[in-house]
Amino acid sequence: MKPSKDISRLIEIMAALRAPETGCPWDVEQDFSSIAPYTIEEAYEVADAIARGDLDDLRDELGDLLLQVVYHAQMAEEAGEFAFGDVVQAITTKMIRRHPHVFGDDEARSAGMAKGMWEKIKAEEKAEKRNARLARGHDPEDHGKGFLDSVPVALPALTRALKLQEKAARVGFDWSEATPILDKIEEEIGELRQALAKGDTASIKDEFGDMLFAVVNLGRHLKVDSEAALSGTNEKFRSRFHYVEDALERSGNTLEKATLDEMEALWQQAKSAK
Repeated sequence: MKPSKDISRLIEIMAALRAPETGCPWDVEQDFSSIAPYTIEEAYEVADAIARGDLDDLRDELGDLLLQVVYHAQMAEEAGEFAFGDVVQAITTKMIRRHPHVFGDDEARSAGMAKGMWEKIKAEEKAEKRNARLARGHDPEDHGKGFLDSVPVALPALTRALKLQEKAARVGFDWSEATPILDKIEEEIGELRQALAKGDTASIKDEFGDMLFAVVNLGRHLKVDSEAALSGTNEKFRSRFHYVEDALERSGNTLEKATLDEMEALWQQAKSAK
């Protein structure tokens, strides 16, 4: 087995890894559920490589993510459901359908993407998917029966909060502006204070979640993506803490031995330096 730029080689490799008698024992025993966390992890590593501007890593991480797609397709093929080619056909069909202004006839291309066309196409796709599920004897509502049930549960919590809010806003369940949301955040902080005063662990968790949800909603109205904003803050914290660590090391001190006052002083220096 030799490396290749042809996708068929990767499919062959995965099939060999999953072969019951001759494959890799670890790969053979996996299923969709056990592999799903790795799929999510690989997507994050792709995003990390992009954030760092490391195109060498991006190439490798995209390969790892592609492997996840091939892995799931191989398991589906073994179950007699679909194969990798069906995955490719599904996405190419979707992309062509969703871009009539690019792939349509002369009239469609010249008209551009008409207002409401995106929603119309999505509705058609949903109807087709529903009919396909009915034909297979499955519940036609693949994500549940509620209006918000199509928002995936497995999304990061901040992202899912945003998606839920965006979808609710489509039917008018939304604040008209950002200012009242600040009042809501203050209200939630007050309720969190009450829960803390009572020492009620369950209520503390619940009120803390309500506060975070309201903060995400504020970000949405301010056109600030909560995940991106928090990622930036995380990196800022990491960088400043490294400044503290480095400064202590240069002075012959360590994080373990330094006092909180010493670290705080260096933290303020880090804030001023950057």
